[in-house]
Amino acid sequence: MSAAPWVPTLAGARCTLRALRPDDAPAIARHADDAGVAHNLYDGFPQPYTLALAQAWCSTEHRQPQYGQVWAIAVQGQAVGCIGLMPKEGMWACNAEVGYWIGRAHWGQGIVACALHLVTAHAWATWPQLQRITAPIFARNAASQAVARKAGYALEALQPRSLLKGGEVIDVALHAIYRPVNCGAA
Repeated sequence: MSAAPWVPTLAGARCTLRALRPDDAPAIARHADDAGVAHNLYDGFPQPYTLALAQAWCSTEHRQPQYGQVWAIAVQGQAVGCIGLMPKEGMWACNAEVGYWIGRAHWGQGIVACALHLVTAHAWATWPQLQRITAPIFARNAASQAVARKAGYALEALQPRSLLKGGEVIDVALHAIYRPVNCGAA
């Protein structure tokens, strides 16, 4: 399943998900250049997060196949974070992985749970073979785990000592959601 460079706009009650644009770079840099944001993200998320990095990300870098589909999480028109869906290929094509982050000023407002609901519904509608979406979350990140639960994801597995982040071995709490079974289909 190759990643499409285009993503549809998805509108929710607390946010709109849309394609990243070059003019999002200053806002993305401002929200991403926060050690508190990067603390619970994979090492590929740079710190410091400069305007030059944000410009590259918002123009073309996010369109690389390894990133899947990536949306800006926009609140009142302003990009405040990102969410991405990475469908798997081959024998793993019934799976996808989701990842997300949002700027500290927007934590605890239900924005990311709304975004995760939108992406999950989009995934079910777009990829009929998709059966399972996972959200690997650092076990120390209780807030992100709460977001996943609010969006209907359940803890599937605790993976002890499975990642190295900043020289520290950490656990991962793997959350997942499964395609709803439609028993009433005619």
